[in-house]
Amino acid sequence: MLSQEIQEKIDHARTITDASSNAGYVGYENIGELMFKRARDYDTKPFLIYYDLEGNRREDNYKDFFMLCGMCANMMHSFGLRRGDRIATISHNHADTVVHYFAAWLMGVCVVPVSLSEDDNRIQYILENSKAKLVFLRKDYSERVLPIIENISSIEATMLCGEDPHPNPLPEYRERGQILWFDEELLKVRSIFTSDEAVTKDDEALIVYTSGTTGNPKGVVLTQYNLLADAKGISEWHGITNSQRMMCVLPIHHVNGTIVTLVTPMYAGANIVLNQKFQSEHFFERIEKEKVNIVSVVPTLFAFLLEYYKTNDGRQTPKHGSLRHIICGAGPLTVELGEQFEETFRIPIVHGYGLSETTCYSCYLPTSLSTVEHKHWMRDFGFPSIGCAIPQNEMMIADEEGHELAPSQKGEIAIRGFNVMKYYYDNDDANEKTFSYGWFRSGDEGFYELDGRGNKYFFITGRLKELIIRGGVNISPLEIDEVISKCPGVKCGIAVGFENDFYGEEVGAYVQKINDVTLSADDILSFCNKHLPFSKAPKVVIFGNDIPVTSTGKYQRNKCKPLFKDWKAAQFRKENI
Repeated sequence: MLSQEIQEKIDHARTITDASSNAGYVGYENIGELMFKRARDYDTKPFLIYYDLEGNRREDNYKDFFMLCGMCANMMHSFGLRRGDRIATISHNHADTVVHYFAAWLMGVCVVPVSLSEDDNRIQYILENSKAKLVFLRKDYSERVLPIIENISSIEATMLCGEDPHPNPLPEYRERGQILWFDEELLKVRSIFTSDEAVTKDDEALIVYTSGTTGNPKGVVLTQYNLLADAKGISEWHGITNSQRMMCVLPIHHVNGTIVTLVTPMYAGANIVLNQKFQSEHFFERIEKEKVNIVSVVPTLFAFLLEYYKTNDGRQTPKHGSLRHIICGAGPLTVELGEQFEETFRIPIVHGYGLSETTCYSCYLPTSLSTVEHKHWMRDFGFPSIGCAIPQNEMMIADEEGHELAPSQKGEIAIRGFNVMKYYYDNDDANEKTFSYGWFRSGDEGFYELDGRGNKYFFITGRLKELIIRGGVNISPLEIDEVISKCPGVKCGIAVGFENDFYGEEVGAYVQKINDVTLSADDILSFCNKHLPFSKAPKVVIFGNDIPVTSTGKYQRNKCKPLFKDWKAAQFRKENI
C-alpha cells in the first residue's frame, strides 16, 4: 500500500503546471467511446492492414474491426472477465492481438503483453505477478508456454490463436478444460458489446514489464487516460490526421509499437499497416505499395537498412514518395548513424525519447524545422537532440534533490504530465525512489540547450541506471552476470553493454578466470547461450586479471566498454554464435 506522501508525489507527477489544462485534455471518457465514434464516422474505411512473413495481406475496416472487438469482449465476458480484470497476450505481431488489446480496453480490462524474448522464468513471473485470468496464446508458441501456464493458479483459461485447432499435444490440455480456441469461441457470441460497468479514463489499460538493474522486472501500470493523452500528443506533434497512414514494424508487446502505431492511428482516424516482423527487403517496398506517411523505428533498423542496401550490389535507392519522415527513439542513436541514414535515403529522422513509464514518447524534434536547423540539432552537439517536450508533459534536467539545472549542465531527465504511469505495480520501494520529489525520475542522464526563441532542446548522454539497451529493449546486466559467474572455470564475470552499429548496444562479457584453469571464450559463449536467450547472451568475451570496482565494491562497467571497441561494427547473428 502506497503511503499518503508517495501517493501525493505520484499525483503531482501525473499533472502539468497549468492546472486548468488538466481537465478535459482528452475529449473521450474512455477508449471504447473513441472506438465507437471512429466506427460510426469512418465505417468501411480501412483501419488495420496486416502482413505476415509470407506477404499475405489482411484488411479490416473500422466497422468490422469494432465488431470483432465487440465479439471478443463478449467472449471474454462469457468467461467471467469483468472491468478491472487482466488478460495476458503471448504472440508475435498479429491482427488478432490488436483485436485482443482493443476488446479488453472496450470492457475496461487490463492487458499484460508478454515478450517471447524473455526466458521461461521471467514469463512465469510476469504471469503470476500480474494475476492474469485469461491468456491469448499464439499457437506457434504453445509447446513452450503451455507447461508454464498450467502451473499458474490465477489463469482460468487459455485462448489458443491460429489455424488447425486440434494438433498434438494439445488434447491433453483440452481434456482438463484449460485450452480453448479463439476462432471457435468467437463464433458463439454476438458482435455488439454491452455492459453495465462504466469504464473510465482512470481504468488500468496496460501493465508493461520492464527490466531493472536488480531482481525481477517491474510492472508499469498505464491507464486508459495515459494511452489517450500520449496518442493525442503524438498525433498533434506529427500532424497525423484521418488522411494519414502509419506503418508498424516494431513489436507491439512494447509501448512504442502499441502507442505510436496502434492507439495513435485510432485516435486520429488514420490507417495502420502492421507487419509481423521487420524485414529489410520489404520495408521500403511496403511503404511505397501502401502509401505510408510515417513509420516508427529504433536505431537498430537504420543499421539493418543501410547494410542491406550497401551489400546488395546494383540495388537501386528505394522509392518512398509518400513518406514524410521516420520517428526514431527507444535506443541510443549516434550522430554518425543518423547522418548516414538521412544522407543515404533522403528521409528526415524525427528523433524522440520516452519510456514505458511515460506511456511512450515525451519529446520529439519539431517537424517544422528547416533543413539547416534540423541538421544543427541532429549533428552539432555530439549527440542527436531528442527534441522538445510535447504538450501532454513537461521535462527538466534535475539534480538529486529535484532542482532544475541550467542549460548545458548534465543531470537526470525528469518528467511530469498526463502520460506518467499510475505506479509500479506492487513495488513500493521503486515508487518511492522514482517519485522522490514529485516528478518521474528517468534514471537517464542528459542536458538541454536553448534555441533563439527560448525553447528547450533535450539530449540524452547515457544512463544513470546500468541497463543495456539492445535494439530498444532494456536488459539487466545483473541477470547476465549471474549466468557468466556460474560458468565452470569463471572466477568472476560481468556483462558490459558496448556500442554497436546494429543494435545500439550489444552484450559483452568481461571475465576473470580461476587460476590455472583452461577456459576459452567459446566455452563461455556456449555456456551462456544454453542459459540465456540470444538477445541477452554475450557475443564477445574479454579476459582480464581484475574487474574494476568502486570503493564500496560496485562494478564499474563503463571502464570496460572501451575494451570492446573492435566489435562496434560487427553484426552478430544467432547462427554464427
